[in-house]
Amino acid sequence: MVKGINEKLFNEAKRYIPGGVNSPVRAFKAVGGTPVFIKKGKGSKIYDFEGNSYIDYCMSWGALILGHAYSEVIRKVKSVIENGTSFGAPTPLETEFAKLICDAFPSIEMLRVMNSGTEACMSAVRLARGYTGRKKIIKFAGCYHGHADYLLVQAGSGSTTFGIPSSLGLPDEYIKHTFVLSYNNLDVVEKVVKRYYKDIACIIVEPIPANMGVILPKPNFLKGLREISEYYNIVLIFDEVITGFRINYGGVEKLYNIKPDLTCLGKIIGGGFPIGGLGGKKEIMEFLSPVGSVYQAGTLSGNPVSITAGISTLKILKNKNIYKLLEEKTDILCSGIKEIAMKKDIHIVINKIGSMFTIFFTDEKDVYDYQKVLKSNTEQYRKFFHKMLKEGIYLPPSQFEANFVSLSHTEKDIEKTLKAIYDVFKNI
Repeated sequence: MVKGINEKLFNEAKRYIPGGVNSPVRAFKAVGGTPVFIKKGKGSKIYDFEGNSYIDYCMSWGALILGHAYSEVIRKVKSVIENGTSFGAPTPLETEFAKLICDAFPSIEMLRVMNSGTEACMSAVRLARGYTGRKKIIKFAGCYHGHADYLLVQAGSGSTTFGIPSSLGLPDEYIKHTFVLSYNNLDVVEKVVKRYYKDIACIIVEPIPANMGVILPKPNFLKGLREISEYYNIVLIFDEVITGFRINYGGVEKLYNIKPDLTCLGKIIGGGFPIGGLGGKKEIMEFLSPVGSVYQAGTLSGNPVSITAGISTLKILKNKNIYKLLEEKTDILCSGIKEIAMKKDIHIVINKIGSMFTIFFTDEKDVYDYQKVLKSNTEQYRKFFHKMLKEGIYLPPSQFEANFVSLSHTEKDIEKTLKAIYDVFKNI
């Protein structure tokens, strides 16, 4: 192993790329230190330029449910890429892909494919505004829907106030129509909607948030959002960019039997390639151009490479035993972590569903909203992250992100992870 290469690569990158990275969390600012530069990935592992290997629980932020360089997906992509990478014209593959999505999600009657989750959420809000003729939107603190201007806001001093920007470069005019409310607080949603319903176009929510760590909805929260939005003719948007095909074959809406009006997708549906998808009711989707007057377009939208990787991945995931296996692996891992933490008197809360989980270092008994998330011990997570990295375990470089188990993670991987946690918890 040759030490120092990651630091050298990082310093070189910072000369030409802002912060040395093309997405902020990769810079390790939340945990400190030098980011790991990846040479390759295979199965459950990634390999850096210093010769280190890591069991990966980041998995391209949840996109790789099958694991790195899954052979069937790679084979299919190689076969199609030889015929061209993008045409800017329709192909039958796009129809096959859309049909798979529509068949999987009860609420999706039509699908528009794009290039990222951000684009899907941005387009969903525009479509909701065009459909309703209203301007205001409701989002929830801690829920991330990409970096569109009017969605990059956080809660103000009160839970019912308009948001304040969480980024420079956002004029007040861009965000003055965005309400930021508390996730899992149905009462405050009812109060705001009752007062402003004539102006509210949509409620957009991660039905199971995973961008402030995994947070589970309280009983009847999602059902309540559905009932409120339906009563006041407000478009309900589920952002399932992370959870779509992660929890099951059909999303959170299938898990809780709640149909949103629109659904945003990404990550897993691209099989490791850039993609986004917006689907929903036909009567709303047909407001999109060229049928309707809500404009949305993209040069690489529906390109055969991303679509082929997506089709291949979704066909593999149709085997329901995969989700059962993923959940069993995750249960074993999370139960083991809890047991070790209790023995070592480390105060943690683990939120888990399906094959994704978050370890919160906190004295709280549970974590169910953004305010509870903010009480977690980020300094303790920083120490935990770097000690685990030395043990050959790659976790998300932020306390406020989800961990993901893939089909490629083995019993041996989980055993090694639990041994590493035992050793780390002894010294943390």
